[in-house]
Amino acid sequence: MSDSMNQYERFRNSIPLLRNSTKLEQIHKGYSSDGKYIVHDSNGHPQYILRTYNIDQVENKKLEFSRLKMMEKHDVKCSRPIEIGVLPEQELGYMIVSFIEGNEASEELPFLTKEEQFNIGIQSGFELKKIHQVICPDNIKSWDERMAAKHHRYRMEYTKCGVAINNEEKLLSFIDDKLYLMKGRPNIFQHDDYHIGNLIVKDGKLSGIIDFNRYDWGDPIHEFVKVGIFSAEVSVPFSVGQIQGYNNYNEPDDEFWQLYSLYLAMTLISSVVWILKVKPDELDSMLMKIHQVMDDHNNFELTVPKWYSQYQVNV
Repeated sequence: MSDSMNQYERFRNSIPLLRNSTKLEQIHKGYSSDGKYIVHDSNGHPQYILRTYNIDQVENKKLEFSRLKMMEKHDVKCSRPIEIGVLPEQELGYMIVSFIEGNEASEELPFLTKEEQFNIGIQSGFELKKIHQVICPDNIKSWDERMAAKHHRYRMEYTKCGVAINNEEKLLSFIDDKLYLMKGRPNIFQHDDYHIGNLIVKDGKLSGIIDFNRYDWGDPIHEFVKVGIFSAEVSVPFSVGQIQGYNNYNEPDDEFWQLYSLYLAMTLISSVVWILKVKPDELDSMLMKIHQVMDDHNNFELTVPKWYSQYQVNV
């Protein structure tokens, strides 16, 4: 019997909810260290997602599970929390959530009309607004204090990493000039990885949101940095739709764009440091994304990206 079959049998024997399952299909996508599996029911249909993790992550995962319950309470289209537990003999913790049918938006959007892409973006903006109804616990430090400290750490690592972003002096100057904008910004629940790789689409509609494992607390506008880095390169209509849906079909105000561009600029610095640590072989790909963002903002002479300002909504 193969190692994967042995693992499946161990999970099935240890977790009562999986006793009637017929197959465990491992998911290899993503950067998380969690084990991820699609659980198929007795008829062979996908039913659950099983996540496994090191036993020292159990307390953090209990918090994540409780956040999913909050999302359910606010009727967010996302995986529903089913069960959480530990497997002491395997030194693992596990979480089971509902399976969302469909494919990643990154795979589906290129095959849809611009109108469909825009409307899915609108839907994703509405859902993000629901996510941001959850208020931060009192024991969390202020957003600007945490974010400034994090940026300082990344900035120090960036200067030592040996990689330089084209026109970095303009980028760094822009950040320094705008850091004051973070003062007094709200601390709201953040998905913190809200992009087309974590949105599921089926039949031309948003089916749900996955992977809340990177959740955080902070300025809701920070959620949009993934639009600029990941989503816009695949679908501008979707990206415009997400921003307009979040703003209830209205154009964002200047404060939105000032903060969006600040957070995006800061993310370019942290992205270089992060990719060198996690996936150094993907550095060139990340630098291409970074240089595209620099071009979108004319080296941050523009706060509104060109892909947004030049897009005409015809739907």
